[in-house]
Amino acid sequence: FLEAFESLLRSGENHTSSLLKTAYRPMAKEAAAPVKELFTDISLYILGAETTVESAVLRFFDSLFPLVYSRLINPGITDLSEDYTECLRLTRQDVNPFGRYSKNMVTELSKYLWASRMLSQALSLGIEVINTTEHAALTKECSKALVKMQYCPHCQGLTLIRPCVGYCLNVMRGCLASVSELDAHWREYISTLEYLTNEKAASHDLEIAVMGIWNSINEAILHAQLNGPQLSATVDKVCGQPRQQEGDLSSDNIVPVKEVTEAQTFMMAHTSLNNKRREFINYMKRSRTFYASIAERLCDGDLVMRDSSTCWNGEDVV
Repeated sequence: FLEAFESLLRSGENHTSSLLKTAYRPMAKEAAAPVKELFTDISLYILGAETTVESAVLRFFDSLFPLVYSRLINPGITDLSEDYTECLRLTRQDVNPFGRYSKNMVTELSKYLWASRMLSQALSLGIEVINTTEHAALTKECSKALVKMQYCPHCQGLTLIRPCVGYCLNVMRGCLASVSELDAHWREYISTLEYLTNEKAASHDLEIAVMGIWNSINEAILHAQLNGPQLSATVDKVCGQPRQQEGDLSSDNIVPVKEVTEAQTFMMAHTSLNNKRREFINYMKRSRTFYASIAERLCDGDLVMRDSSTCWNGEDVV
């Protein structure tokens, strides 16, 4: 699952960067770093890091605004000093160059990524539980009971006689009493996994979220370009007027976005993630009673005597 998440996010990052080169070539190279940082923050959020979608998105738009302003709105700017760039970053929230689109992106991504984050954390919790119970320690009483069940018949020369089913169940249930207490919690855990999978399979899907990032960025940039004169007047008051090249380069400001043909291919490439989810959840459903039925599982097969008239009951052959 983690490999599938990472693969999907890498594809989303490449997809977004590719479209930036197509639609906004003047700033595409410099925008690569903010785009990479955005997808890294999304990855960390899904993996359970102490971060938020809102902080990741707003940090991205803080970094994007200086590029949009100097490369698209005012392409004649030659003096993009660190101080001037930092001023643009700091005034982004006050100037609000991207309108409602930056907040819309926060809302959409938060809705879509929540289930992915919860599923990732739930899977990590499941691994932790399984790894812990795999090495459950046996008490002295349990060890004695197991020895009595398996080897006491040998003292009477009965090396081929195996324990009775009922006797085996009593011993195993006593040994695994602490583990079987996980039953109710494990059932609830499986139900939670089902719920999260259904949430993702409905509208809250990671693939949809990743595909929607480009659309949100594109709409935000277009909004800033269309309001270029007002933004320039406000920024000049706050940050001052940077040096400009002679001539008017504004005719190239708004670049038409080409039709995106790879979107469908991108979605098809990651249907495997949905298939893996479904297969995994169907498998997990079958383990719903695992901790309640460990004793039955252990006392099934070659360990005990079945379909026979003689077996060892702990005291004698019956």
